Amino acid sequence: MTNFDVAFDLLGDPIPPNQGKRGRPQHVPTKENANKIMLLLAQGWADIRIAGALGITIPTLKKHYFSVLKTRGIARDRVESIGLLSLWNMGREGNVAAMKEYFRRHDAAIGDLFNAKVDKETEKVGKKEQTRREAETPPDEWESVIPMQRH
Repeated sequence: MTNFDVAFDLLGDPIPPNQGKRGRPQHVPTKENANKIMLLLAQGWADIRIAGALGITIPTLKKHYFSVLKTRGIARDRVESIGLLSLWNMGREGNVAAMKEYFRRHDAAIGDLFNAKVDKETEKVGKKEQTRREAETPPDEWESVIPMQRH
């Protein structure tokens, strides 16, 4: 029996191989738990918190889900890529809201390059900000500000 080939009871919980024997039932790893761990890693959870959420100990977590825990550094990227792919597929099926959300996230991810460049001449500023900017930049012709004194 491999890690993910297990029998399930009527409630959908995996049946441990030592069911009915003495001692605490052995933890049976499932794909669902592996996916939960990947999602929790993407959220930045620590091992102790993940183990608590699954109701297992840290050594059990490391024993059965070592390969998933190794992906801690890229978990967020993997989860976000799955989400983007799901939105893309739903959009291709005709879900307009999913397509809007996809492009909203896509634009945010690339820094909204096309809309981020704001021309300073057309930028609207308030009176105080305009006065501050004028005070920082000297005028081109000082004679208009400081009259020339003649002897």
